[in-house]
Amino acid sequence: MERAEIAAGVAGDLTATERAVDAAITQATTLVQSMIGARAALSISPVAFAGSQTKAMETIAQLAAARDAIVACHAELQKDHRRMGWGTYAIGPLDKPDEGWPDETKVQPEKAEAVTRRLRAV
Repeated sequence: MERAEIAAGVAGDLTATERAVDAAITQATTLVQSMIGARAALSISPVAFAGSQTKAMETIAQLAAARDAIVACHAELQKDHRRMGWGTYAIGPLDKPDEGWPDETKVQPEKAEAVTRRLRAV
Protein backbone atom coordinates (compact mmCIF):
# COMPACT_ATOMS: atom_id res chain seq x y z
CA MET A 1 0.00 0.00 0.00
CA GLU A 2 1.32 3.44 -0.85
CA ARG A 3 1.77 6.28 1.60
CA ALA A 4 -1.13 8.20 0.01
CA GLU A 5 -3.51 5.27 0.48
CA ILE A 6 -2.51 4.84 4.11
CA ALA A 7 -2.87 8.57 4.83
CA ALA A 8 -6.26 8.59 3.07
CA GLY A 9 -7.38 5.68 5.27
CA VAL A 10 -6.42 7.51 8.45
CA ALA A 11 -8.09 10.70 7.17
CA GLY A 12 -11.27 8.76 6.40
CA ASP A 13 -11.32 7.24 9.88
CA LEU A 14 -10.72 10.66 11.42
CA THR A 15 -13.59 12.19 9.46
CA ALA A 16 -15.88 9.29 10.39
CA THR A 17 -15.00 9.72 14.06
CA GLU A 18 -15.66 13.47 13.94
CA ARG A 19 -19.04 12.84 12.32
CA ALA A 20 -19.91 10.13 14.84
CA VAL A 21 -19.19 12.44 17.77
CA ASP A 22 -21.29 15.20 16.17
CA ALA A 23 -24.11 12.69 15.58
CA ALA A 24 -23.92 11.57 19.22
CA ILE A 25 -24.18 15.18 20.39
CA THR A 26 -27.19 15.71 18.12
CA GLN A 27 -28.88 12.56 19.40
CA ALA A 28 -28.20 13.43 23.05
CA THR A 29 -29.66 16.92 22.64
CA THR A 30 -32.70 15.37 20.94
CA LEU A 31 -33.08 13.11 23.98
CA VAL A 32 -33.08 16.08 26.36
CA GLN A 33 -35.61 17.90 24.18
CA SER A 34 -37.78 14.78 24.13
CA MET A 35 -37.58 14.42 27.90
CA ILE A 36 -38.64 18.03 28.44
CA GLY A 37 -41.40 17.78 25.84
CA ALA A 38 -42.75 14.54 27.34
CA ARG A 39 -42.78 16.01 30.82
CA ALA A 40 -44.64 19.10 29.58
CA ALA A 41 -47.11 17.04 27.52
CA LEU A 42 -47.90 14.90 30.55
CA SER A 43 -48.16 17.95 32.86
CA ILE A 44 -45.48 16.55 35.13
CA SER A 45 -43.59 18.84 37.51
CA PRO A 46 -40.12 20.00 36.45
CA VAL A 47 -38.86 18.42 39.67
CA ALA A 48 -39.79 14.98 38.36
CA PHE A 49 -37.07 13.31 36.31
CA ALA A 50 -34.62 16.11 37.21
CA GLY A 51 -31.93 13.55 37.99
CA SER A 52 -32.21 11.70 34.70
CA GLN A 53 -32.36 14.95 32.74
CA THR A 54 -29.24 16.18 34.53
CA LYS A 55 -27.43 12.95 33.61
CA ALA A 56 -28.42 13.41 29.95
CA MET A 57 -27.07 16.98 30.01
CA GLU A 58 -23.85 15.75 31.65
CA THR A 59 -23.55 13.34 28.74
CA ILE A 60 -23.76 16.27 26.32
CA ALA A 61 -20.98 18.05 28.21
CA GLN A 62 -18.80 14.93 28.04
CA LEU A 63 -19.51 14.57 24.33
CA ALA A 64 -18.49 18.21 23.87
CA ALA A 65 -15.19 17.38 25.59
CA ALA A 66 -14.80 14.38 23.26
CA ARG A 67 -15.43 16.66 20.29
CA ASP A 68 -12.73 19.07 21.49
CA ALA A 69 -10.35 16.12 21.85
CA ILE A 70 -10.97 14.76 18.34
CA VAL A 71 -10.57 18.26 16.86
CA ALA A 72 -7.26 18.54 18.73
CA CYS A 73 -6.29 15.11 17.37
CA HIS A 74 -7.05 16.39 13.87
CA ALA A 75 -4.78 19.39 14.40
CA GLU A 76 -1.97 17.19 15.72
CA LEU A 77 -2.28 14.84 12.76
CA GLN A 78 -1.99 17.84 10.43
CA LYS A 79 1.21 18.88 12.21
CA ASP A 80 2.61 15.34 12.06
CA HIS A 81 1.78 15.16 8.37
CA ARG A 82 3.68 18.39 7.66
CA ARG A 83 6.62 17.36 9.88
CA MET A 84 6.99 14.22 7.80
CA GLY A 85 7.14 16.40 4.69
CA TRP A 86 4.31 14.53 3.01
CA GLY A 87 2.66 17.57 1.45
CA THR A 88 -1.05 17.69 0.75
CA TYR A 89 -2.89 14.54 -0.34
CA ALA A 90 -6.40 15.91 -0.06
CA ILE A 91 -8.20 18.79 1.50
CA GLY A 92 -11.38 18.46 3.44
CA PRO A 93 -14.31 20.81 3.55
CA LEU A 94 -13.26 24.37 2.91
CA ASP A 95 -15.41 25.84 5.67
CA LYS A 96 -12.88 25.15 8.44
CA PRO A 97 -10.39 27.78 9.64
CA ASP A 98 -6.76 27.52 8.61
CA GLU A 99 -3.96 27.55 11.13
CA GLY A 100 -2.58 31.00 11.75
CA TRP A 101 -5.88 32.76 11.04
CA PRO A 102 -7.88 34.28 13.87
CA ASP A 103 -10.85 32.24 14.96
CA GLU A 104 -13.90 34.19 13.79
CA THR A 105 -15.72 33.35 17.01
CA LYS A 106 -13.03 35.25 18.93
CA VAL A 107 -12.81 38.29 16.66
CA GLN A 108 -14.32 41.42 18.08
CA PRO A 109 -17.26 42.66 15.96
CA GLU A 110 -15.61 46.01 15.20
CA LYS A 111 -12.55 44.18 13.83
CA ALA A 112 -14.47 41.50 11.94
CA GLU A 113 -14.01 43.26 8.60
CA ALA A 114 -10.23 43.10 9.09
CA VAL A 115 -10.29 39.29 8.96
CA THR A 116 -9.78 38.26 5.36
CA ARG A 117 -8.75 35.00 3.76
CA ARG A 118 -6.38 34.70 0.87
CA LEU A 119 -5.26 31.77 -1.19
CA ARG A 120 -1.78 30.61 -0.40
CA ALA A 121 0.63 28.28 -2.13
CA VAL A 122 1.07 24.88 -0.57
